[in-house]
Amino acid sequence: MAQVGVETSPSSLPSAYAFDHATAEAVSDNPRDQGVTLRVVILSLLLAVVFGYALPVIDYKFLNTFLGGTHLPPGAIGVLLILLLVINPLLRLISTKWRLSRNEALTVYITCLFSSMVPGHGSENFTIPNLLAPFYFATPENKWLEILQGHLPYWLTPAVNANGSLNKPIYDNWFQGLSGQFAYWGAWTLPLIFWVSFTLISYMMFGCLSVMLRAQWAEHEALAFPLLRLPLEMTEDLDRDELKRGAKRSVQGFFQNPLMWIGFAIAAIIQLQRGLNLYYPDVPNFPLDINMGPLLSEPPWNQIGWVPVNIYFIVIGITFLLTSEVSFSLWFFMWFFNFQLIAAYYLGFTPQALPGSGVLPDKIFLGFQQAGAYFAYVALVMWTARDHFKHIARRAFKREAARPNEANEAMSYPAAFWGFVITFALMVLMCCVSGVRLDVAIGLWVMYLVFAIGLTRVAVEGGMLALQHHSLPLGIIAKLINTGPSVWLTYESGVVPASLFQSGFTYHMRCFIMPAYLYGLKLAHDRKIAMRKLCALVAVVILISTVVSWLTVVKLGYDNGALQFGHKWWATSGPRSPVDFVDTVLAKPKNDPISTNWLWLGIGALLTYGMMVARSRMLWFPFHPMGYLMGLTYPTKTFWTSIFIGWLCKVVITRYGGVDSYRKAIPLFLGLALGDVAMMLFWIIIDGWQGRSGHLLMPG
Repeated sequence: MAQVGVETSPSSLPSAYAFDHATAEAVSDNPRDQGVTLRVVILSLLLAVVFGYALPVIDYKFLNTFLGGTHLPPGAIGVLLILLLVINPLLRLISTKWRLSRNEALTVYITCLFSSMVPGHGSENFTIPNLLAPFYFATPENKWLEILQGHLPYWLTPAVNANGSLNKPIYDNWFQGLSGQFAYWGAWTLPLIFWVSFTLISYMMFGCLSVMLRAQWAEHEALAFPLLRLPLEMTEDLDRDELKRGAKRSVQGFFQNPLMWIGFAIAAIIQLQRGLNLYYPDVPNFPLDINMGPLLSEPPWNQIGWVPVNIYFIVIGITFLLTSEVSFSLWFFMWFFNFQLIAAYYLGFTPQALPGSGVLPDKIFLGFQQAGAYFAYVALVMWTARDHFKHIARRAFKREAARPNEANEAMSYPAAFWGFVITFALMVLMCCVSGVRLDVAIGLWVMYLVFAIGLTRVAVEGGMLALQHHSLPLGIIAKLINTGPSVWLTYESGVVPASLFQSGFTYHMRCFIMPAYLYGLKLAHDRKIAMRKLCALVAVVILISTVVSWLTVVKLGYDNGALQFGHKWWATSGPRSPVDFVDTVLAKPKNDPISTNWLWLGIGALLTYGMMVARSRMLWFPFHPMGYLMGLTYPTKTFWTSIFIGWLCKVVITRYGGVDSYRKAIPLFLGLALGDVAMMLFWIIIDGWQGRSGHLLMPG
């Protein structure tokens, strides 16, 4: 079989890449060209502190547009925009020697990928409300305290005292904001040390895995990495100023391109008008969404549930960069799943009769299809990389010498291999120490890796801004082993602490950081940024962002009351998932035979394998399995309209204007994305000044 996922369309590759590769050898030993300079280090660490504090406030307290929350973070793009349009011109006025080089600016961007993703929505600090909400919302009717008490060690949650009794003031005051002189840090010390340590270990595991995957995905398979296009285009003038100083430019710069400014203006003017309408209702609104509820209220269309129609300029701009089969699949498969629900209706099932479970958030026959797709897709992706991983394994056991290109990696392959093995083992061990049985812990974290690798591939090849899967890993395994009350997940197997790990890390993977590693490593390698120094800087940035953000989230609850947060789902609804999961697998049997679950799992795997085979043998084949992976998820449902528009624009321009017209139109669509980001930053500043909440230019 041919290599899976290889981008063959020349129109999918950034035009800036030609310049990057052509000039990469020109990068000297000058520290400014290596990227990691003293001023870059200081700026990156300061931004880690700022983002670590500001993002939880923006995301959870006010629920304004997330500066993180996507894999093209508005916070990182915003910092780059300020560096290029404000800081660098001021430095150039002092002396041209003081200006930031392109690699310095890109190094700051790489560090901001982490400092804007780690603190915000979709990161692992979702663990904090998970530790408290099941206790706070427990009632005699739901009997949650019977599930929780006696099954969680006191150092795992501050809601339990060392003697096993409940620490009611800790969770009551966090939700109600009644801190006063209440001392809460003592109860939080051990849980924070445990969970922050566990989180940092998981980040180390992803870093090691990313080092091992970089060469395979970036060089051997030549994936597109579309989310790098905007920062590369934004910074290209910095190198041209240096390399062509005193000479007339032969290539028009990004910020001198009128098409870019047209796209920028379209997004900026519309978002400005929409924002003004919030403050001054007399200003006409410019609607970017349609309420489809009344149009889908009659059978069979009411079977498909929520189908939003929203326009996001940043999504349209990024989708235009994707290959047509990827962008087509990302919206097509959402409707593929929806029409399965309509077909089920015509076969005589009512929505209530369709097989479903709280273990899998949607209908079982859809959820297991998608789970099977993940298993097959990740297996094929790893099989394609078998020679590369065989070399890494032989290097780790000193059976093979290092190849020359290994010196350009962030760490040696043996270090990455053993680092991955040790950190994965530590995650399993810490899970077991918390009371989880060994086989349950291994099953949980192996499934976590399957989802992480699959979603990361979607980010680096498909340019999906936000990521989610659609299943709880332990629920999948339990439903494949037994039906009814679980015989595998029991109190004795540690299902209660396991549910905390699952809900905090695998339930909401919107913005986990493995894709940031791959994008950062790809960018650093191509630009010849000092990889080892960058690795050390990123490690410190992650440490600062994690510690500051977790402390901020804890303090926000006691100072403001989580019940008053703008982000209600994050604080009150989502964190009930641990005890909901335990309650489901132990006490609420469903009539879904094991054979049916395996059947749908197999169908999903076979469809995915079939698509992979077809793509490797037929160039015209229009489907990519990434759309199948994402078809049931919240990001796809919110983005599908914008993805469709971006796909349609590319198809029409390419068909009637050819590849040259497509390339010439790229700045217009990048301008749409940049204008959208600029207005996100503008309205966050205005909303912070005015104290307004709930102003979202991206999905919440």
